[in-house]
Amino acid sequence: MQTNKRKIINDPIYGFVTLPDDIVYDIINHPYFQRLRRIKQLGLTNLVYPGALHTRFHHAIGAMHLMSEALQVLKSKGVEITDDETRGALNAILLHDIGHGPFSHALEHSIVKGVSHEDISSLIMDDLNHQFKGKLSTAIRIFNNQYPKTFLHQLVSSQLDMDRLDYLKRDSFFTGVSEGVISTDRIIKMLNVVDDKLVVEAKGIYSIEKFLIARRLMYWQVYLHKTVLSAENLLVNILKRAKELSSAGTELFATPVLSLFLKNDFTKDDFIKKPELLEKFAKLDDYDIMASLKSWADGDDFILSTLSKNMLERNLYRTELQSEAIAVSYKNNLIDKAVKKYSITRKEAAYFVFSDSVNNTAYNSSNYSINILFNNGKLLDVAEASDVLNLQALNKVVTKYFICYPKDLQ
Repeated sequence: MQTNKRKIINDPIYGFVTLPDDIVYDIINHPYFQRLRRIKQLGLTNLVYPGALHTRFHHAIGAMHLMSEALQVLKSKGVEITDDETRGALNAILLHDIGHGPFSHALEHSIVKGVSHEDISSLIMDDLNHQFKGKLSTAIRIFNNQYPKTFLHQLVSSQLDMDRLDYLKRDSFFTGVSEGVISTDRIIKMLNVVDDKLVVEAKGIYSIEKFLIARRLMYWQVYLHKTVLSAENLLVNILKRAKELSSAGTELFATPVLSLFLKNDFTKDDFIKKPELLEKFAKLDDYDIMASLKSWADGDDFILSTLSKNMLERNLYRTELQSEAIAVSYKNNLIDKAVKKYSITRKEAAYFVFSDSVNNTAYNSSNYSINILFNNGKLLDVAEASDVLNLQALNKVVTKYFICYPKDLQ
């Protein structure tokens, strides 16, 4: 039995982070949480930015640290937050990513269709609450926005939450993309609560402007970088092909847990009715996928082996990103080339040539707008309060279209 649970973690971003209480220590040491050490925060982004090897474990600890700082600031300004609410908010942010699968979103599209990582997070939190004899009930209510104090949920999930503050700062640090650097200290010091809603004091407006612009730049430069899109879509197609073959009865090498999800189409109901499925999912991590890829690269199926080899050797799709929709004739021409070059059907060519679109909204005022509190008590949305001319433009959804195809089709 561990007696001293107030451990200190040395974080490269914030320095020493103290675990605030026993329950946090116990959550962190649970196998569900330890799995996050084996899931990279930015998936395949390290194929573009080699330093982006940090994990979801790092991020969860960092977000919890920022939550602790924010709660202290709010308490110092007279906002009433009980010990139970403090614990609830800390546990909610600690567990906000607990349901993420390997390589994040690639798995959602190809292995467990129709079951989002938010669904899995909720189910895992319920399971943990059962194991911890109801000690996570407040955290779950805050996480699901069912707790009377709305600002606590906003600290977990909103336009200005501790999740975003940490991942922007952390991702910019590990990628080396300095455009994402934000002042989390100043933003947190400027937080307050009015009418149960999170607000930012007027002195912090420039830090918020910087945060929103940094978020926009990080999306185009890191999260939606065209080579990152290329790598993620390559992995999605590899898993799609592996699932297609497995479902048809082809025996593929895979770890037992990955094999289970390749051979079956599980729904959210399956996860609810069969608790053991959740335990199986909670054993899946990046290593299951990479170990399988190495075997598939030498397999008999041309499509799966070619795609797997391309991933391992970083021979990624050429990706063209543009503001207008991809011309059908251009895409069809590339499909014809793929059919001829690889001796495959037009249907199979979809693994090699495909198009899609991505959206970037730096600020969505319809989802808990960021309100600025002025000295006279007046509240204004940051897009109205700001004197930066393009801040209102950040409220618009920017859509870009892309097409991917093998470089040797050019």
